[in-house]
Amino acid sequence: MTNKIEVSWKGQMLFESVAPEGNVMIDAAEENGGQGKGLRPKALMLSSLAGCTAMDVASLLKKMRAEVADFKIEVEANLTDEHPKIYDKVKVTYKFYGSDFQKDKIEKAVNLSVESYCGVMEMFRHFAKVTTEIQYVVQ
Repeated sequence: MTNKIEVSWKGQMLFESVAPEGNVMIDAAEENGGQGKGLRPKALMLSSLAGCTAMDVASLLKKMRAEVADFKIEVEANLTDEHPKIYDKVKVTYKFYGSDFQKDKIEKAVNLSVESYCGVMEMFRHFAKVTTEIQYVVQ
């Protein structure tokens, strides 16, 4: 299977990425000639990582009938100082919200995503040390 996108220049440092599923705007920071009208490329990478594992977890929780009121994923990454600047350490924090957690099922869903299903996470492992954490927020 081949994925294909096209990025078109919209002036200055603004670009539009077009995929069959939709579009996203990409822009540089203002100090780098951007206008703040889109996500930065490296932020898109972190969003891809969070989105990939989030979809896995949502699907698995539904199949396991392990409902939660809500969940969020935070990704924090360390950017190296030298060029080309890359992420060398990435922490993915899964935050589950609710009152009665089926922790065994939630942890199984997260672990399946992290270890088996999330291709973006596997790609990140090729250039960064990836760690994960699960937090439960009682509402």
